[in-house]
Amino acid sequence: CFINWKGVYGGRKSRGACKGMEEGLSGMSKVKICGLTEIREAEIVNQYSADYAGMVLFYPKSRRNLTIGKAKEIITVLSSNIKKVAVVVSPTVEQIKNCKEAGFDYIQIHGICTKEVLYQSELPVFLAINIGNGGIGEVMGHQKIIGYTLDGKVPGNGETFDWKLVKSFNRQGKLFMLAGGLTPENVAESIHILKPDIVDVSSGVEYKNGKGKDPEKISQFIREVRKREEIGGKERWNGIMENLAGNMYQNH
Repeated sequence: CFINWKGVYGGRKSRGACKGMEEGLSGMSKVKICGLTEIREAEIVNQYSADYAGMVLFYPKSRRNLTIGKAKEIITVLSSNIKKVAVVVSPTVEQIKNCKEAGFDYIQIHGICTKEVLYQSELPVFLAINIGNGGIGEVMGHQKIIGYTLDGKVPGNGETFDWKLVKSFNRQGKLFMLAGGLTPENVAESIHILKPDIVDVSSGVEYKNGKGKDPEKISQFIREVRKREEIGGKERWNGIMENLAGNMYQNH
């Protein structure tokens, strides 16, 4: 197989030999732009190729709250390559079913997540955990939970939490999404420290007045993540090459 820091390339016969190297180069952070409220914002997310798009539903306390009808309109505009995430708080079974019917791919649950909701959900679940001064308590495990979203004490307020509190977080083999106060200025550092699978941003890419998403900030945020991916890919590449050299030396 042929490899470089960007990836692993090989024909069908060489896939087995390349698999270990491919895994070594994996782990790049994906981007979720959350709190979409307008068609215009969906078009911006398409333009800059985010990986996930989130919309808040059934939570009138949030200024980003949408009706199911409005969410459907935005979903129709989003690229098929972008995964759609319904963000809800202590949802009912009926609300979960509404999210599925609207065309969402995942559901992100804050607040109370009952076993009945998990059992009835036809969508994979990101379970949100709000980090206070004490770090992470006991975490619910369930086969429907595809990943955990680690967020600040008050979700949606744009404040970070102490990342050191979650460095030893046991993700139980599931995806790790980092949220809470991420911005174009600090996202690269967050990836370097915690290596999340997904970085989740909302207020950090909004205009200063909080009214709508700022295209330039979204562009800058995604650019910083991709730049960090490139650095991380080169670091993993160097590690793989060092291991290969060590193995060749031992074999001789």
